[in-house]
Amino acid sequence: MNAEIITIGDEILIGQILDSNSKWIAEELNKIGVSVYQITSIQDDSNHILKALREAQHNADIVIVTGGLGPTKDDITKHTLATYFNDELVLNEAIVTHIQKMFAKINYPFTAVNKNQALVPKTCEPLKNYLGTAPGMWFDDGKKIVVSLPGVPTEMKGLMEKSVLPKLKARFKLPYIVHKTIITYGEGESVVAEKISDWEANLPHFIKLAYLPSFGKLRLRLTGKGTNKQVIETAIENEVKKLTKLISNIIVGYDDTETIEFVVGNLLTLQKRTLATVESCTGGNIAKMITSVPGASNYFKGAIVAYTPFVKTDIVGVSKQLIEAHSVVSSPVAEAMATAIQQKLKVDYAIATTGNAGPTTDETDETVGTVYIAIATPTQVFSKKYFFGKPREKVIQRASNKALELLKKEILKN
Repeated sequence: MNAEIITIGDEILIGQILDSNSKWIAEELNKIGVSVYQITSIQDDSNHILKALREAQHNADIVIVTGGLGPTKDDITKHTLATYFNDELVLNEAIVTHIQKMFAKINYPFTAVNKNQALVPKTCEPLKNYLGTAPGMWFDDGKKIVVSLPGVPTEMKGLMEKSVLPKLKARFKLPYIVHKTIITYGEGESVVAEKISDWEANLPHFIKLAYLPSFGKLRLRLTGKGTNKQVIETAIENEVKKLTKLISNIIVGYDDTETIEFVVGNLLTLQKRTLATVESCTGGNIAKMITSVPGASNYFKGAIVAYTPFVKTDIVGVSKQLIEAHSVVSSPVAEAMATAIQQKLKVDYAIATTGNAGPTTDETDETVGTVYIAIATPTQVFSKKYFFGKPREKVIQRASNKALELLKKEILKN
């Protein structure tokens, strides 16, 4: 069973807002065994809507449309749906009553414009919107389903959860779809692919592997699909065990909740250790990652963004002579930064970064993309030099991931 999602709105196409609705709908459909065939964003225009509906119904069993429902004249979706299904709009008294009650609770005037929201195509099944005034609309010709929902995220989600998803599960015999994500750091997609090529070639026919790379991080997603959930889950579990034997040294966790910052936080908590950071080229990104984990205050004591030589010397405490001798982008300075913050905040571990994220080199001899990462532990301090290339965003994220990866390895030694 497959679906297509159509989002309507000029605000999406001009980049004013992100299409978060489609992402959420796709995730929820996938949970009940519906595969999303395609996601389409179109203008708030009758001709584009009609064209998208024709193509979507040809390609998919289920079409979910969001946007273009409301009291204003530019909300034309239901009028276009009436045209598409050769239907007419009729006033639904139950919806009128619902809107009147909502407005009465907040002492808001009920106007003719609001009443028009109760106009729906005669052949549709209206879906009550508990969080707004525009109803959802369910069309079923016996073979395929078309659902129209408001574009307001809270209203769309409410209708999906209360009406659409339960109705789809009752209407179709759906397969089970099971996902398992393995999160790795430290090796690129091509290197990992070569290491696991034989394992990948021998996956069961109902399990597929997807490579999901990002800066310094690679997620391997296994997806199983079939009629027996237990069989799929057992098979995926067995394949994960085989994969772990092949690349255990770079696996940091499973599923998207177990990020590198989550794993590091757990290790620090278990060992009752503390951490601080001092960042130059990463601009506080490492601290942001660490503090994104709930409970980080139990082990993370603080951070300094030492973005200029003045902050490095007068706030952090790095020697001016050391910077003059080696420049701010150097191994000795990175190590001095890590040691200084470790002592200043009295922590067990410290991370320091200094480098050239770009686009300029800040009058140093090191090229753009060069980063020194230092780790101070209870027994030593060391640093490593990396070249992360361009652009700036890539350098910052890869350096941040690598710093946490290095820290993780050091914590595991204890």
